[in-house]
Amino acid sequence: MLLCGSAIWGFAFAFQVMGAHVGAFSFNSSRFLLGAVSLLPLIAWVDRRSGVDRAVGRRRWRSVLGPGALCGVFLFGGASFQQIALADTTAGNAAFVTGLYVVLVPLVGILLGHRATLNIWIGALVAVAGLYLLTMTGGIAQMNPGDLLCLVSTLFWTAHILSIGYFARRIDPLRLAVAQFVAMSLYGVPFAFATEARPFADLGTAIIPILYAGVASVGLGYTLQVLAQRDALESHAALIMSLESVFGAIGGALLLGERMSGVGYVGAALMLVGIVVSQLPRRGQPHGPAIPVPEPPSTALEL
Repeated sequence: MLLCGSAIWGFAFAFQVMGAHVGAFSFNSSRFLLGAVSLLPLIAWVDRRSGVDRAVGRRRWRSVLGPGALCGVFLFGGASFQQIALADTTAGNAAFVTGLYVVLVPLVGILLGHRATLNIWIGALVAVAGLYLLTMTGGIAQMNPGDLLCLVSTLFWTAHILSIGYFARRIDPLRLAVAQFVAMSLYGVPFAFATEARPFADLGTAIIPILYAGVASVGLGYTLQVLAQRDALESHAALIMSLESVFGAIGGALLLGERMSGVGYVGAALMLVGIVVSQLPRRGQPHGPAIPVPEPPSTALEL
């Protein structure tokens, strides 16, 4: 199930490129609202299985409003920069550059007092080398603007993952997911009207990308992850979910006809190696990394 989820999240980059002709804020507001709605049946199902009555459910909804609004700020930044970037870069590049969050989260976690392993440092160095080969073969001055914006979005994803990791241990993670999706959708509305010539007017031309990015990537992908991680070790889950970058490149090639240069393929391979190495457990530490396992930013969620 985690492998299916990674494929869904990876292919979402191609569908986001397909919808890049729509204003970034209009596109994201629409898809995250759809994602929020698509999670409501899962919440109802979980509540029934857990015997949660309506009064308890209402209290849980109230408890996620503040955290959801805060997490929605980071989600808004990450998703907005990423969607704007996809107008100037490929789905494959975006997937691999965004995948750096897997390395950045533990590095930032060090500043917050989390333990660091040698694997994290090795993985970070290898991933940075791969990033250079993938995006800056002509030097820093020649870096694609879209790749640079993806790199900025990764900083927001990192802050978002860490904030979700903090709140999800204290409140209902599914309701928190819905709250942050709704908050992110609302934040995008004024930006859409302020910066786009035809806010929300062209959504009809991107129905398939919006449905996939909203319902499949957010709703279905997160449902599969919730069900699968009940039985999966965190370290195994992180390794499987890191394949999102590979599926992003495959989706770009199959659906958009994208191709990388030879050096680009080497860079992408190094980034994937760095991502995987950073998540390998130490000997005698079979239960995953020292900090919460990062979730793919196309869903932007963490248990």
